[in-house]
Amino acid sequence: MKSIAVFLLGWLVPGLGHIVQKKYARGLTFLACILAMTGLGLLMSGKIYPYQTENPLTVLAFFSDIGNGLVYILSRFLPIGLGDLKLVTFEFGTAYLAGAGLLNYLIALDAADIAAGKKS
Repeated sequence: MKSIAVFLLGWLVPGLGHIVQKKYARGLTFLACILAMTGLGLLMSGKIYPYQTENPLTVLAFFSDIGNGLVYILSRFLPIGLGDLKLVTFEFGTAYLAGAGLLNYLIALDAADIAAGKKS
């Protein structure tokens, strides 16, 4: 049960799952890296995709973007991650946002493994 809570904390805020387990250096490094990727993606006018069923690729984009946790939740209420298809940087920004979400899943799983005693 503890590993599920640590996973959810790590998903919500990148690195938080490590920080609550006193792995401060690892957690802060993950936080800085994921925030940098997410920030660059937003600065490049990348799009955070909501759940849509018209195109199977947007469903995949949704699952990668939801990996950003709190940033994804905020994007549903604030005007962030809207994307601007006219900009040259749109595709790169969208890729950074998707990559940050997918990496955050792995980071949260790593924190859960530590909590479960599978690794240190």
